[in-house]
Amino acid sequence: MVSKKSKRSNGNLKKAAAEISTVSGDQDGSKNDLKQTKTDSKTANESKRYNFLVRTVWTFIMISGFFITLASGHFWCVLLILACQIAAFKECIRVTSISGREKNLPFTRTLNWYFLFTTIYYLDGRSLFKFFQYYFIHYRALNLVAMNHLFICYCLYVLGFVFFVFSLRKGHLKLQFGSLCVTHMVLLLVVFQAHLVINNVLNGLIWFLLPCGLVIVNDIFAYLCGITFGRTKLIEISPKKTLEGFLGAWFFTAIASVILTRLLTPFTYMTCPVKDINTNFFTPLTCDLNPVFLPQNYRLPPILFEKFGISSVTIKPIYLHALNLATFASLFAPFGGFFASGLKRTFKVKDFGQSIPGHGGITDRVDCQFLMGSFMNLYYETFISEKRITVDTVISTILLNFNEKQIVQLIKILNEVLYSNGFLSDKAYGQLSELYNI
Repeated sequence: MVSKKSKRSNGNLKKAAAEISTVSGDQDGSKNDLKQTKTDSKTANESKRYNFLVRTVWTFIMISGFFITLASGHFWCVLLILACQIAAFKECIRVTSISGREKNLPFTRTLNWYFLFTTIYYLDGRSLFKFFQYYFIHYRALNLVAMNHLFICYCLYVLGFVFFVFSLRKGHLKLQFGSLCVTHMVLLLVVFQAHLVINNVLNGLIWFLLPCGLVIVNDIFAYLCGITFGRTKLIEISPKKTLEGFLGAWFFTAIASVILTRLLTPFTYMTCPVKDINTNFFTPLTCDLNPVFLPQNYRLPPILFEKFGISSVTIKPIYLHALNLATFASLFAPFGGFFASGLKRTFKVKDFGQSIPGHGGITDRVDCQFLMGSFMNLYYETFISEKRITVDTVISTILLNFNEKQIVQLIKILNEVLYSNGFLSDKAYGQLSELYNI
């Protein structure tokens, strides 16, 4: 018989062997976990490097494409803005869709696009008609379209409104009215502001390129200043934005505004308003420069500068305007991006789309540009535009609003004015009257 002591000894040996096996298994498991962690870390690093490479390549592609578009002319710049607003509209509508239930309502998306193109026609049609005004003389149908532009736009909108009411379905009313409200919100925040950006292009490319450049510079330096000495969180919906980055970017954007202005103002291609929509960088342009591009004397307060013997300073007003634009680009335009961030968080999406590899959607890149562009247009019309009546603006108004009989009547009145002022002789006035049979 085996003694109790021997049994106890065998039991201790088995227990020890089990513990050794468990420890060995734990060590093997730890090694496997460590290997898996290293593999995951390596994969994550490779993914980050790949994403960084893709983002960098597409950044240069976008920059190159932007400058090629600028050099190609005003017409292509307008097309670029139209493409961006259509893409941004599509992305915003897609992100804000409540659910896939709208697939059961085929007219919902159709109405979205209908209202989009009706709004574009209403806002941009009148601005672009003047560049094709001579076609209205040869084609009466085009002349009727131009003369009745507002009425046609109103009829198109009412037609869409009626179609929307007919498309209402029980059980989907909340979804349909929500979609209509979102559509009009996006039309206001995207399409209307893009229309003002197009006006900036037509007023002169500097009023398009300068604010765009300031927003880009501000975005870059907000990131650099934020990661360098950012400590204080700026806003709740964008936790990575810091107060230090926000203020630091303001300083560098102000410097950039002076540099960009100095680089752009020597070119009449940038400063002249567009007269021919087919103009490009290689087209010689001449115009009467706006006074903001001409040096002016500014008197300085004698209390502060009399000790230095300085009574005035000569400077181009455009530099002062550029500093004001830099302030808006730094303190207010970023809130367009914050608004977009809040919208994405509301609908729990990372990006508005994947149309630009490494960058997300078009809206992710132009969310601040629309707000900056609308401010630029308002600032230009308020403080910079001369609102001059020129021969071109008068002819444009005549061709867009007068028919042939009215144009002949206008010629008769102008001839009478010239004759009464002694500019036309009796013979010349008689020949002109006979020529027009008046």
